[in-house]
Amino acid sequence: MSGAERPDRLAPGRRVTVEDIHELLGPASPHFALQIRDRIARLIEGLPEDDPAKIEGRRAIAKLERMAREGQTSGHVQENELPLPSLKLERPHVA
Repeated sequence: MSGAERPDRLAPGRRVTVEDIHELLGPASPHFALQIRDRIARLIEGLPEDDPAKIEGRRAIAKLERMAREGQTSGHVQENELPLPSLKLERPHVA
């Protein structure tokens, strides 16, 4: 997944909606959570503090950051199936 956004979402004069946020958040997985977080942040950055899309965007960003750290345990999990893992960054080896 790239960090690029659909051009129509960023078109001048187009109003960002709560549905836009839900569309981006819907297919999120731990491995792409931070890229989606960045896309949502770009969408809501110029909105007024009380805008419903900005409020929902902030909630989505918090959820994505948790997902990136802790993994994903929501949704249907089969018996004996592990949840999707989080993105674990290894420390660089210093010689």
